[in-house]
Amino acid sequence: MNYKPETRCVQAGYRPETGESRIPPICQSTTFFYGDSQKMADLFDLKSDGFFYSRLANPTVDALEKKIASLEEGVCAIGCASGMSAVTLLTMTLCRAGDNVVCAKEIYGGSFNLFSVTLPKFGVECRFFDVNASAEEIETLIDDRTKFIFAETIANPVISVLDFSKIASLCERHRLLFVVDNTLATPILCRPFSLGAHLVVHSTSKYLDGHAAALGGMIVDGGNFVFKDNPRYPDFNRPDESYHGLVYADLPVAFGTKCRAQMIRDTGAIMSPQNAFLTFLGCDTLALRMERHSRNAEKVAAYLSGHPAVEWVKYPSLPSDPYHRLAEKYLPKGMGGMMSFGIRGSVKDCARFMESLHLITQETHVADVRSCILHPASTTHRQLSEQDLIAAGIAPNLVRLSVGIEHADDIIADLEQALAVVR
Repeated sequence: MNYKPETRCVQAGYRPETGESRIPPICQSTTFFYGDSQKMADLFDLKSDGFFYSRLANPTVDALEKKIASLEEGVCAIGCASGMSAVTLLTMTLCRAGDNVVCAKEIYGGSFNLFSVTLPKFGVECRFFDVNASAEEIETLIDDRTKFIFAETIANPVISVLDFSKIASLCERHRLLFVVDNTLATPILCRPFSLGAHLVVHSTSKYLDGHAAALGGMIVDGGNFVFKDNPRYPDFNRPDESYHGLVYADLPVAFGTKCRAQMIRDTGAIMSPQNAFLTFLGCDTLALRMERHSRNAEKVAAYLSGHPAVEWVKYPSLPSDPYHRLAEKYLPKGMGGMMSFGIRGSVKDCARFMESLHLITQETHVADVRSCILHPASTTHRQLSEQDLIAAGIAPNLVRLSVGIEHADDIIADLEQALAVVR
């Protein structure tokens, strides 16, 4: 039965047999017993599904993977050690030295650094574009060695909203993969596969876990891209000698199989069973939390937009926001709990403001039940040059606020008393 997302949050991913644990148990084991040698051999040859070593797959992680795949309406998911490892493994699955990636500038600072600094050391070039650029401008960055276009549904921390149709049409024209980081929207607010994306990544440490308790990442394969006879992806169309000549493009799930069989196998960057268990529990309340995060953030954004100590506010529910139209189109159920705003004054004024907060805490995290705040230019994006910060839309006075699920009146009262310090 095709259940609604709210039901799948609670029910998808695991169904016990009679007498078994109602929720997936933590399978804290590195290895698994087999009395039948052929059954174990079939697992190694990818002829059957199962578990033989937790570096590749684990029952607890598998339950979470199935839940997220169901929520995103993909064909499979791969649990990774972190959101950054998910982006890295996805890139390693698709690229080799000499290839390139086309990427939005407006992305999380860690992802920007991966694409701009680390991957070029391995021969993978990244070509950045402004999310507001025309399709024609972005198209000039694509050549026959481009492997995917990467962008975030809601960009962290500039809070831009992705124009899916613009990127999807480009990718369709060039038979090119469209990869979306859906961390801040979650599948409750946006399902990228229905909008033309082919692969989705998450930092599950954020809203999916929801409680700042478990590090993790997820890659979801939409199963909606044809690798077969696509000259852009020769590694999917030639035999993999490490798997007895297997051709991934011939499989029903090409990307997901290649990513697990090669990259998860060789890097071991899989999610831990404990973290998968905690994230599985967190997903139970995802739909409820995203509704509350969104409603609270709308109230906070409206309050901040009228405050004399605030220069500007970026949150797409505001009619004046440049992404309001796109948000209404792609995020009709809500726009999440993330926003940014500018304090009138200097970087020191930003620090004074944040240090004066009582309820809202200053921390290197976003998207959990507790409201938290950060100054990206001096923390998460500190590794970027001044020029890169400007290119990524990170102003010196930008403060990133993750609105939690506390009562909106209490959040606003805390902001009020702290803003009084810098007026």
